[in-house]
Amino acid sequence: MTNFMSFINFILNMGPSVMMPIILFIMAMIFRIKLSKAIRSSLTVGMGFIAINLVVGLMVETLSPATKAMVNNIGIQLDVMGVGWPASSAIAFGTTSLVPWIFGLGILLNVLLAALNWTKTLDIDLWNYWHFIFASAFVYSATDNFVLAIIIGLLTEVIVLKLADWTAPVVQEFFGMPGVSLPHTETVSWAPIGWVVDRIIDKIPVIKDWNIDSEKIQDRFGVLGEPLMLGTVIGLAIGILAYAPNMAVDMSSSISKIINTSITLGAVMLVFPRMVKLLMTGLLPISDGVKEFLNSRFPGRKLYIGLDAATVIGHPANVATGLLLVPITLFLAVVLSMIGVNRMLPFADLAILPVFVLWATGWSKGNIFRGVVIGTIFVAGFLIIGTFLAPMTTDLAKTANFSIPEGAAQISSLDVGGHLSPWLLMLPFITKIFAELGNTFTIVSIVFAIFAVSCYVLFFYKAFKGEILKN
Repeated sequence: MTNFMSFINFILNMGPSVMMPIILFIMAMIFRIKLSKAIRSSLTVGMGFIAINLVVGLMVETLSPATKAMVNNIGIQLDVMGVGWPASSAIAFGTTSLVPWIFGLGILLNVLLAALNWTKTLDIDLWNYWHFIFASAFVYSATDNFVLAIIIGLLTEVIVLKLADWTAPVVQEFFGMPGVSLPHTETVSWAPIGWVVDRIIDKIPVIKDWNIDSEKIQDRFGVLGEPLMLGTVIGLAIGILAYAPNMAVDMSSSISKIINTSITLGAVMLVFPRMVKLLMTGLLPISDGVKEFLNSRFPGRKLYIGLDAATVIGHPANVATGLLLVPITLFLAVVLSMIGVNRMLPFADLAILPVFVLWATGWSKGNIFRGVVIGTIFVAGFLIIGTFLAPMTTDLAKTANFSIPEGAAQISSLDVGGHLSPWLLMLPFITKIFAELGNTFTIVSIVFAIFAVSCYVLFFYKAFKGEILKN
């Protein structure tokens, strides 16, 4: 077991830019793709991941100080510190007794389901298998039942794979990623809710016709509506909200920061899609080779390559929606705290909101208005679940030797709150938390859980009938 764990750590420590090309090359060899094409395509995918990470890093580097400034300007005082997704992964990988089992059984389960044609997604994004361990860690901590914890982790994987299958047509057609699906827990878990809310908006007179997407904006405003300008304008608004209040103290520095935020986010909107195209340049030959192999031996069979959701966040509507939700998230955190249903100060994960709101824009085909409406509902859920799990997150993070920020009573994150399907699965086993929440929070949590389960039931029912994409 120790040797297996060491091997897993060796693979994960290489990072996606190295790990993914190796996995894709092995996959290409299995499906008998020409050696030269396999090498070239695999390396191009690695370069694509490096390019995407560079742009994401630039966005985070620009937004992090801006969001911190906005938090300071608002003066929010909440006792749960949002420390970002690293806390979630630390909890997962810190539960060392579960890690090799979830990895080993999870990979085996995925291969078995694909072989039986019970899933079309082959999840090669091994790094994000920690999402499945995350659910197991909470259940194991609450029940001390190792077998139950493993079952919950694998059940999370099955749900995520099926959601990835059913949402793949949108990924491939709207986001332009042929042969790809996104078995990414924090994003695809919200696909059923995004789908239901989008259908509800379709029933509302007048509002259902409001369509604000990047193409319409560009058609109406010309060069001012291009993604570059759209990102620059949104960046300007964020910069003003963040740094304008400090102008009386240091005008030159504040103006410099506002302009820098504006220009940088405009660059992100311009460059992001081009980096994704680089990734697709490498993926397409492998995807086509897999299709040819399957069609020659199993006519009609499909196999999707499961990747991290970060590969598609470069869509202009997605970036625009995520950036617009930054101030909305802070405002929502304040409002919900006033009525007793939020204790979390969102901070570290605000910079990657474009990742979390993927299925706010996917179902609405890039309608930024609908994306913001649906995304606001997502964010409310992130805050509720993140606050709900804060006590256990804090305890598990300490066990995993995660560094707790000085002065923080408890920690959590938007990422923790994004684990919707794991939360629904673990909820029956962690009901002791209700005693710490108070009546209002308990009622809201239960109502939200019922709403989420209802969305899942309706989505699964329609998916099994093949009606998800008919609208």
